[in-house]
Amino acid sequence: MSGPAQFDRIALIGFGLIGGSIARAAREQGLAKEIVTTAHSAKTRARVMQLGVVDRVVETNAEAAEGSDLVILCIPVGACGAVAAEIAGHLKGGAIVSDVGSVKGAVVKEMAPHLPAGVHFVPAHPVAGTEHSGPDSGFAELFINRWCILTPPEGTNPRAVEKLRAFWAGIGARVEIMTPEHHDMVLAITSHLPHLIAYTIVGTADELEGVTQSEVLKFSAGGFRDFTRIAASDPIMWRDVFLTNKDAVLEMLGTFNEDLSKLTRAIRRGDGEALLEHFTRTRAIRRGIVEIGQDSAAADFGRPHEQLEKKP
Repeated sequence: MSGPAQFDRIALIGFGLIGGSIARAAREQGLAKEIVTTAHSAKTRARVMQLGVVDRVVETNAEAAEGSDLVILCIPVGACGAVAAEIAGHLKGGAIVSDVGSVKGAVVKEMAPHLPAGVHFVPAHPVAGTEHSGPDSGFAELFINRWCILTPPEGTNPRAVEKLRAFWAGIGARVEIMTPEHHDMVLAITSHLPHLIAYTIVGTADELEGVTQSEVLKFSAGGFRDFTRIAASDPIMWRDVFLTNKDAVLEMLGTFNEDLSKLTRAIRRGDGEALLEHFTRTRAIRRGIVEIGQDSAAADFGRPHEQLEKKP
């Protein structure tokens, strides 16, 4: 235990990759005296009990929220509004309610109206993950040196924001604060559009008539393999992301299509100079990401546990 617990009781509603990693990291760092969780299916709840990484597993969201100081919804963004309504009457005064969704504007719109006065709503987005899901997929090191973005609505109690910031920092994350609207625009280009492209490319390869599936698998180059890792992400979660952040995604997709048309014309016309200029510019962006420490020897998707454990 690294120090006094920040919270007497943390409730995790949903226990997949993110919820499971939060539980493991919070326990390892001693950030809660008690960790309570629940999950949608009885099978998942039973498996969490077997894993022994939380103190209690309960059947309902309301029971998990009852008496908790911090309640984190670790579920697809499309379900957040209904769950907020379900737990609203069971939240203690002064509790902090948060989430882990990749979209923030829709989460604020859907959750905030249900939360009672005296409860602090601080949405959050840990920008970390793998292509794996389920209660066994979590690991305590997931958030180390990854960003967690907090998007508190205007007028949120600053002490509650600071307490949640300290919690995420305590499990290894670097924390940034921005508005929900700005978050959604930034993530549309850095996360949502890349996922959409990955799903499209892998789907296109699957539909090619002149190339067999065995050839796609056998001769997949590194770039295609990277796309398949991204395209293996939770389909329900990403369905909800695109539906709830559609305006920002469509805006970024429009810009991308314009740039793609320029490259198409350059290839058709044999304009090597235009291609070289574009590739040189994008290479510099990659180098900038590496220079500021936003990359590691292994990618976010599928980072082997053993590589994380070897870090000093």
